[in-house]
Amino acid sequence: MRIIRFLSEGAVPTLAALTDGSKIYVLPQQDFMELVHHAEEQGTTTLALVEGMIATSNPLDRTIGDLSLLVPIVAPEVWAAGVTYEKSRDARNYEATGGKLDASTFYDKVYDAERPEIFFKSTAARTVGPDQDVYLRTDSNWQIPEPELGLVISKSGKIVGYTIGNDMSCRDIEGENPLYLPQAKMWKHSCSIGPAIRLADTVDDPYKFQITCRIYRNEEKIVEGTASTGQLKRKLDELVSYLTLNNEIFDGTVLLTGTCIVPSNEFTLLDGDRIEIEISDIGVLNNPVKLHANKIAVS
Repeated sequence: MRIIRFLSEGAVPTLAALTDGSKIYVLPQQDFMELVHHAEEQGTTTLALVEGMIATSNPLDRTIGDLSLLVPIVAPEVWAAGVTYEKSRDARNYEATGGKLDASTFYDKVYDAERPEIFFKSTAARTVGPDQDVYLRTDSNWQIPEPELGLVISKSGKIVGYTIGNDMSCRDIEGENPLYLPQAKMWKHSCSIGPAIRLADTVDDPYKFQITCRIYRNEEKIVEGTASTGQLKRKLDELVSYLTLNNEIFDGTVLLTGTCIVPSNEFTLLDGDRIEIEISDIGVLNNPVKLHANKIAVS
């Protein structure tokens, strides 16, 4: 069972359940966390609550392709974990050393350390949903998408759902100096999530998700990579525990868990490209790529 948001008639944001049979049922709640808390108040699971509501209602006479999808949750904050896969560690080392593959850096230390790397990625205003444009920075010449499993977390730190995230990244800015990480990771429309939230109640093993990333240029596929969350170095609960340690988080916070799919070192995104990120049992997150319109003045 997945949860989506879409614009209904009158441009009203609407919450809905998407069954594994692709039937769509409108829900009475306004947002995903309201649904979760309603289930808690009833002393049941979110899945059981949704199943009970849709058992007495009729599905929409529409497919998900007919809908104008929104971000499945208006996440007040999006955080991200870095260097959680071996592939990510190797890519960060390449950036930091100018291509010296045998060089050891602080990324190796982070990969093996007890404490993971966790950084602030985005706010609701900077985050886009399915089919919305992600932007390229104008002061970077080496930019890539980072396809990631996203955890939807309650304010108590409970994982209540899984979604897809795109952690857009500037490899040249991050590689120039690690202190530039916020600029390499955070700008307008540098993060996308969607198209749905898979209820945590329905996931037996989150380490069996299959992730695929495809990049199209002039609608020709030029990059494709696959990975599994089973390749994660760290456990999901471990990442959440460090995020919430002495830190207040808010209902519907999303934590991106790192990437294991990195395009070749010669690749960079260009204006007009299109990114597809697919995670099994969640869906496909599609985003066109546009160059940010605002040029940065450098004196």
